[in-house]
Amino acid sequence: MIGTFIKTLLLGLCLIALARGEPQTDLLSEVHFLIPAGPGGGWDGTARGVGRALELEQLAAQVSYENAAGGGGGRAIAKLIETGAQQSNTLLISSTPIIVRSLQGIYPQSFRDMVPIAAVIADYSCFAVRADSPIKTFKQLAESFKAGPKSIVIAGGSVRGNTDHFVLAKAIQLAGGDPKLLRYLAYDGGGKAAAGLLSGEAEVLSTGLSEALQLHESGLVRIIAVTAPEQLEDHPSLPILKDEGYDLTFANWRGFFAAKGLDPDQYVRMQNSLKAVSNSDTFETIRRRNGWVHLYIEGSEFLAFLEQQEDQISRLMKSIGYLR
Repeated sequence: MIGTFIKTLLLGLCLIALARGEPQTDLLSEVHFLIPAGPGGGWDGTARGVGRALELEQLAAQVSYENAAGGGGGRAIAKLIETGAQQSNTLLISSTPIIVRSLQGIYPQSFRDMVPIAAVIADYSCFAVRADSPIKTFKQLAESFKAGPKSIVIAGGSVRGNTDHFVLAKAIQLAGGDPKLLRYLAYDGGGKAAAGLLSGEAEVLSTGLSEALQLHESGLVRIIAVTAPEQLEDHPSLPILKDEGYDLTFANWRGFFAAKGLDPDQYVRMQNSLKAVSNSDTFETIRRRNGWVHLYIEGSEFLAFLEQQEDQISRLMKSIGYLR
């Protein structure tokens, strides 16, 4: 099921070729990024990476950021919806969790309460341990878990039942373990989850690859599995979960939404800005450094993708008992 999902997700890559062309001139002069989590996580890193590229490529005169954590991301979404008339230059970043949390009823809003502007990247999931951990592979992790589920605490940067939780739970299920026995410790963002791993509060970190990659390269943590379909071109030494015999591939899209009720031309400017920055050399450097997949899907195609993913994620969560 997840294999089908990743194929669907990566179909968006073909749209990149259609998106390339002459630079757009009708762009946003000011961009305000609304980030539904604290600093250091995947949403924060992606928004700031896009913003940095907008500035360096001189595609926007002013870029600002607002971290509005709370309610599993619901606080920021509610703010955008309730103050939409005042948010004409605001882009809220989100990803797969907006679908998961809506399905779980963590907050009443969904992507349908906003205007989907564009997805810009996809980030594979990964599992990591401290550098001094005796666990060297995912197979060893699975065997340790099956021998004593209570001895393994998992740190993740999202609430229980969300992507960091259910992706590892599915991998454990494929390895013959009971996903309902996972001891999952939820943090507000990937940065805090990584700190929980390093401090010894948890034995394993489940997060986006971009959130663990620098820690891995600095020698502080060791990535033991990545949910990519094949070896990563930019990071060929990273172990791929599928290569260990577990048929699990998953990538978490990240994209931007706007408030409803704005001038239609403003949505066009938003798409033009994101399209221009996603095709820039500066953003390509940022993308490669973070191990992101280059993905650009905009407007109605993005909405259709979200609706399809909602159905796929619902079936996946039901298969591991995380959704009725």
